[in-house]
Amino acid sequence: MKQLIDKKTFSCEKELTLSIISGKWKMLIMWHLGKEGTKRFGELKSMMPGITQRMLVSQLRDLENDLIVYREVFPVVPPKVEYSLTERGKSLLPILDSMYEWGKDYKETILANQPEKTNSI
Repeated sequence: MKQLIDKKTFSCEKELTLSIISGKWKMLIMWHLGKEGTKRFGELKSMMPGITQRMLVSQLRDLENDLIVYREVFPVVPPKVEYSLTERGKSLLPILDSMYEWGKDYKETILANQPEKTNSI
């Protein structure tokens, strides 16, 4: 198990939090697992158009190593693997909810009121 804190010194707790949840796909993975429950790999991949298999594997491994996601392997043929949030992962859901609401508000109030940019050089 990777021990993130042992590998890097963080100047503050916010930096540590961002280190764990940063990346284009980690928050989406946590969002889907938190809002829709346990998922298999293929289900997660289909929920995130644009993610490659390699990237999904990498992001899931990082989240598992940081104790945010639990990976359960069932001893059947063909192999069955399911992913879910750990209790520590579930504790991030209010943060993700707040980030969603902030982004929604920003999009509706700031971005919607900006004039379209044109490429005039």
